[in-house]
Amino acid sequence: MQFQRCPWCGNFSIFMALKQALQELWIPAKDTVFVTGIGCNSKMSQYLNTYGAETLHGRGIAFATGVKLANPTLTVISLSGDGDSYGIWLNHLLQTARRNFNILHITCDNRTYALTVNQASPTTPQGKITQTTPQGNPFEPFNPCSLLVSAGAKRVKETSSQNLPEMKELIKEGIQFEGFAHLHVMQYCPSWWEKE
Repeated sequence: MQFQRCPWCGNFSIFMALKQALQELWIPAKDTVFVTGIGCNSKMSQYLNTYGAETLHGRGIAFATGVKLANPTLTVISLSGDGDSYGIWLNHLLQTARRNFNILHITCDNRTYALTVNQASPTTPQGKITQTTPQGNPFEPFNPCSLLVSAGAKRVKETSSQNLPEMKELIKEGIQFEGFAHLHVMQYCPSWWEKE
């Protein structure tokens, strides 16, 4: 089964880094649960040889938390976009970080709600023209990593989808971390952004 997205989308390298990290850690598929929300990256759970769930928009981290509480021995990874993580389910994310549940959460930040044809997200740059901000985004984007640290997250890292080796290592470290780990991945969106 082929992972399909727009050509040059950063989700390809994020998927490859995640797949390589799981292979290198030798975590059995039966002991791994991969949870996604809704967005361009949400189908990844269907392309990994693990248990998976594509959940409601904004509820993936809550679902992942429930899985971890039900069976603490499982390796639980959740993944979503910036709109899901930092917009729709921000409170769930902050509470999961605050309570230090042993979950790795990856946010794929393309700075737009790309799947819903380019709506402004919490990380969309100020002045950017989108479907919901035709005059330009009036709001300054917030810094999600700082927000998570202030919520009590013990491990918050940031990387780019263009740096596959670093991303893979940060995913491995996040999986092995005892407690909540967050990885913020900046990525290019070929459908809604000019070449950067």
